[in-house]
Amino acid sequence: MIKTIDPYGSELVKDYQKVIKDFGLEIFDSSTFLNPNKVMRRGVVFAGRDLKIIDRCIKEKKPFYTLSGIMPTSKEIHLGTKLVVENLRYFQEQGAKTYILIADLEAQAARGVSLEEGKKRAMNFHIPAYIALGLDPKKTVFYFQSENKEVIHFAYEAARKITLNEFKAIYGSADPGRIMSAVTQVGDVLYPQFEERMPGIIPVGIDQDPHIRLARDVVNRMKDKKFFPPSSIYHKYTPSLDGSMKMSKSKPESCISIPEDDKSVRKKIMKALSGGRETLEEHKKLGAEVEKCMIFELLKQHLVEDDKELERIYQEYKSGRMSAGEIKQLASEKMILFMNDFNKKLQKAKSQVDKIRFVTF
Repeated sequence: MIKTIDPYGSELVKDYQKVIKDFGLEIFDSSTFLNPNKVMRRGVVFAGRDLKIIDRCIKEKKPFYTLSGIMPTSKEIHLGTKLVVENLRYFQEQGAKTYILIADLEAQAARGVSLEEGKKRAMNFHIPAYIALGLDPKKTVFYFQSENKEVIHFAYEAARKITLNEFKAIYGSADPGRIMSAVTQVGDVLYPQFEERMPGIIPVGIDQDPHIRLARDVVNRMKDKKFFPPSSIYHKYTPSLDGSMKMSKSKPESCISIPEDDKSVRKKIMKALSGGRETLEEHKKLGAEVEKCMIFELLKQHLVEDDKELERIYQEYKSGRMSAGEIKQLASEKMILFMNDFNKKLQKAKSQVDKIRFVTF
């Protein structure tokens, strides 16, 4: 049995079905949601918590919210962030009130980034990047964690509802930094409900599930507050291009960042683990081992929007009619197109930052 998932680690989950069983998750069924996006349709989104209430809100047009956080540390983002934004955009398009918190307090505590520098990085890159990836700034509420006194005050209140043993059971350890970060995140997750009690869904990678569980436990112990327990939706990791069981963001040489220049993108993709056979003759005879191919995973998760196009690529590659070199070339071209499009949208988004709606306290 898997005892803990570490939101601060870099190890990949090897068995998603086991995670679902051990942590009491719901298997995600894309057919239950209206107009599911590509990562939902393709099984990249694989599980969640309390999904029925969100489905009902969408279909009955009842109020609900979606929320995510930005850690303003690096000068680029990774592909896993792109998946989060795609799911945020999906719920936003289905009518969710959308919130983005800039976790500048956590960036200061965990990475030594000053509040001033964190704000600068968020305004100059991270917020525009989320907009460039498809988030509608006119329908999104932003706030800085350090300025939200309501969240900070609630974090202290929430801390009184958590025991040290429970915290260790969820996170594996209980150092002061983790405790402060975790209880503040409980406040962030529930912040949209301070004004109006309503269901909410948090799209994250499975490594962030401990934060969701802690927030749900706190809600259960504050029944007088009448909060809705936060729902969640989990996507699989984007694996390292070398096929190792490490998060791609922890291995820069095997990870494509956003943004990244054309030459670097092409070099990384051409060196990536493919599903190709030892020789071209064997490949044509037996076909590719698609399940081992990091290139096809890139296409499936990030680069091919149309399901019919993806199925055609799969069949060509699986049959051996498409070689490993050809699928790498295809992925390189599509990734470069994506990067060029992102850079154009990023520049446009930067000009919109001064019009963004920030919560004032």
